[in-house]
Amino acid sequence: MEGQIPVIYFLGSSPGKYQPIIPAFVVGWDRSRLRAQLAFDALVGASAAASLPAAPKRRYALREVKQRLHQASFKRAVLAAYGGQCALSRLPERALLDAAHIVMDANEHFGRPIISNGLPLTKIHHAAFDAHLIGVDPDYRIHVSERLLELHDGPFLELDLKGIAGTLIDRPRRSEDRPDHDRPAFRLSNSRKLRYSGANGTS
Repeated sequence: MEGQIPVIYFLGSSPGKYQPIIPAFVVGWDRSRLRAQLAFDALVGASAAASLPAAPKRRYALREVKQRLHQASFKRAVLAAYGGQCALSRLPERALLDAAHIVMDANEHFGRPIISNGLPLTKIHHAAFDAHLIGVDPDYRIHVSERLLELHDGPFLELDLKGIAGTLIDRPRRSEDRPDHDRPAFRLSNSRKLRYSGANGTS
């Protein structure tokens, strides 16, 4: 800690599997509780003012990064629950899929990294979801924003974005893994700056 020497931290993501976090720094030590405080990919707080060793190989940029340590295990669990395919387009290529949070993890009540708060989406569907251009209601019906519906350019837009309006997402077999009523409702209630349309053209 005193020398700000970086270490590798292995985060358990599932039984027998670990995600290496590089670099990690010890930035605090509680002697009475025998606990260390770590910073990942950054030197934060009081430690940020510490001087780094002069050797070039030990120079690291001082920057604060909020890193989702749970993201790898969250993605693995969400994709497994949905059979490894996009919930909207049913694309089965895992390399092109993300695990999207229905409610962002900044929300302490609804944003927990659990399967019922996740959807496996292709990267472009994920981007549209995060931009509130597409949404899912509590009945699992897909809504598309009027901004997209008013565009007319290209087969991908027509078939894979506009074409899913009013259809239902794929759901996991286990009912406890499916999005609950509250999370999609909370997300849609906070997305009213964009009007969504379903199959019948209404919100």
